[in-house]
Amino acid sequence: MATNIPNDLKYTKDHEWAKVDGETVTVGITDFAQSQLGDIVFVELPEVGAQLEAGGAFGVVESIKSVSDLFSPITGEVLEVNSQLEETPELCNEAPYDSWFIKLKASNLTEAENLLSPETYQEVCND
Repeated sequence: MATNIPNDLKYTKDHEWAKVDGETVTVGITDFAQSQLGDIVFVELPEVGAQLEAGGAFGVVESIKSVSDLFSPITGEVLEVNSQLEETPELCNEAPYDSWFIKLKASNLTEAENLLSPETYQEVCND
């Protein structure tokens, strides 16, 4: 299955993307994830200042098909949340790589080495 997988991002097996910029990691869901979910109708995000663990749930995305947890790709503190998604969650469907959920200050950047490359993530999507 062909899907839009930008080469400048890292990925999780749970279909989150992560953009690492210094200590700041921006997190969203992938094009594959939004296409599997269908029309997204609700997004629940954490509070600024929340401490997240790599692999731990940080929020919820609800679509017409299902409710799915969002998982942090890296341990860190929430610096910013995209409150626009709470008002217009359908942006996740329209532009999944522009519609980030949270920005984290990474506690341990070496965890980013455990994230998937675009090529490996494509294999996950094909399974």
